[in-house]
Amino acid sequence: MTTGTLITVAPTGAESAKAEVPALPVTLDELLLTAKECEALGAAVIHVHIRDDEAKPTLDQGRLRETVAALRESTDLVVQLSSGGAVTDPEADRLAVLDAGPDMASCTMGTVNFGDDVFLNRWEFIVDLHTRMQERGVVPEYEIFDLGHLTALQRLLGKYGLPAGGHVHVDFVMGVPGGMPGTTEALVACRQALRDLPEGTTFSATGIGRSTIPVMLASLSTGGHLRVGMEDTVTYAKGSPVESNMQLVARAVGFAQLAQRPPLTTAQARDLLGVPAARR
Repeated sequence: MTTGTLITVAPTGAESAKAEVPALPVTLDELLLTAKECEALGAAVIHVHIRDDEAKPTLDQGRLRETVAALRESTDLVVQLSSGGAVTDPEADRLAVLDAGPDMASCTMGTVNFGDDVFLNRWEFIVDLHTRMQERGVVPEYEIFDLGHLTALQRLLGKYGLPAGGHVHVDFVMGVPGGMPGTTEALVACRQALRDLPEGTTFSATGIGRSTIPVMLASLSTGGHLRVGMEDTVTYAKGSPVESNMQLVARAVGFAQLAQRPPLTTAQARDLLGVPAARR
């Protein structure tokens, strides 16, 4: 059982519109304020999507580089860029995310229905992303939307070797319409399947929407870590919109403390994940 809890905040995402969710941080200033406040509460990793001047999702290289630099200057958080972007982003743009030099990047382990859309992740693309991260020293977080994605990860590591940093960390994304449900039973099945991955593999879990709390509790009780944020849920409780990402991080911190697994510091998170010390 892991003695501390890695808390990741995913503050923005690519799905919600600013007009519909006014509290969503979409400008760099809003993102930096969110990052600082969430770090102070106990978050150690920030999973980043960015928006353009019209608050629409973008993978613009200039904005990505500026965002990574600003987060490093203002916080000690592990900066993890999304290589998923929006479901419509082309593969070349998603691969180019690594050019911004993040500490970490997501690597989704398979194609999945995503609501009314399809989140396409071809095997060749996954291999390309994994090997480029190895070459550049970017630590991956393997995103698992369904149980079969763990089998794909086993195949990937067997053929192409361990990731940069040498440690395997996965995130179970649960409750997406088209993916695995956000239930204790589904999380336990995934947890058991980790036995086929390298010894010491760790996991976080993300519950989308109303599955947020059940997934948090199940993850903590099985030795896992937590990802929360307005990318994944914009409702704090039935009929109550989320007021800020800090509200979600504070709840996760409270649950972690109740489980007697307090939040990891940013330095402890880097040690766990195999991420080098913060660069200024």
